[in-house]
Amino acid sequence: MIGVSKLYCGTVEPSDALRYGRRSKDLPSHLLQFSSDKKPVVVWNTTRACNLRCVHCYASAVNQSHETELTTEQGYTLIEDMAAYGVPVLLFSGGEPLLRADLMELAGFASDRGMRAVLSTNGTLIDEQTAVQLKDSGIAYVGISIDGLEKVNDRFRGVKGAFKAALKGIENCKMAGLKVGLRFTMNKANADQVPGIFDLVEEMDLERVCFYHLVYSGRGSALRDQDLSHDDTRRLVDYIIDRTKDMHERGLKKEVLTVDNHADGIYLYLRMLKERSPRVSEVLELLRMNGGNSSGEGLACVSWDGMVYADQFWREHCFGNVLSRPFSEIWSDQTEPLLSQLREKKGHVTGRCARCRWLDICGGNFRARAEAVTGEIWGEDPACYLTDDEIGQQ
Repeated sequence: MIGVSKLYCGTVEPSDALRYGRRSKDLPSHLLQFSSDKKPVVVWNTTRACNLRCVHCYASAVNQSHETELTTEQGYTLIEDMAAYGVPVLLFSGGEPLLRADLMELAGFASDRGMRAVLSTNGTLIDEQTAVQLKDSGIAYVGISIDGLEKVNDRFRGVKGAFKAALKGIENCKMAGLKVGLRFTMNKANADQVPGIFDLVEEMDLERVCFYHLVYSGRGSALRDQDLSHDDTRRLVDYIIDRTKDMHERGLKKEVLTVDNHADGIYLYLRMLKERSPRVSEVLELLRMNGGNSSGEGLACVSWDGMVYADQFWREHCFGNVLSRPFSEIWSDQTEPLLSQLREKKGHVTGRCARCRWLDICGGNFRARAEAVTGEIWGEDPACYLTDDEIGQQ
């Protein structure tokens, strides 16, 4: 992820991360992306069940739970192992994780063992009581996914009334004292909604908003032709930077991030160079600390059935199952070829990625997108919108 507000507005400096030795176990959450040890943030798809029918769902969620979902006791075993391994953040996702009856117990178990427990949800099931329970369970942050304002969101989500229910869920989280933010996946059909999303962040006084680039996975694979063109992506990223700057200059402390395309960080840096920003060297240092896409290293996914993947979007390659081997053992297995290669991408990426001078900063971007389009794991990411001059000139 690229912290637009951190980088462009200077809300974070390299010294902030260095002060903690850049160790995952010591860094506060807003600095975790700059860790040097890259202990993995783990996304746990706790269930495949969901009450909505989102057209871009990477998990291809359905309206009922699956018999292979990890039990509560198996979840406790997983959490115990991850905590001992040093996993700093456990993100409870789905499907819709609130459809798991034991979610509060699992979140509390993780929080009690020193992990930061966060929740990714559609927000429609968060009534006042649920919000209080989430707070009491130790959930530190709730990310609520929407796809635009009411009409557009409900079309994407497949259920009329989803938008109003999500906003009510946000209000309930705020009343309970939970930190809450928005998650928005950009594509051709909702790019014009981004201004309204910023307006909503201000109107509801939300602390955080994440703009996701489309990843071709699950039902999102069918939306490949709905991905933004490179020119449209550049315009939208510029708009996100401009709105972030505007809020910062008006004294609004909002965290704005883009996710799933590390070309954004380089694009932001190049823009700051053109603007002759005095902070360009600091931004470059922070981008190097960030290190780009960390699938298979600083990011992991455990599916509802215990399968371990490099990230939540890329399910073509499984490294093992936590029911057979502990997560820590699977993740540390240096004999697993793909896992080892993902941690040394420079020697494997091809095409424009191999020739790019920014490879150490972007990390070769998403292998899931590359494989979906080229059929090659190490092919170039088609979502990279940087020009040949931008990736090749010194």
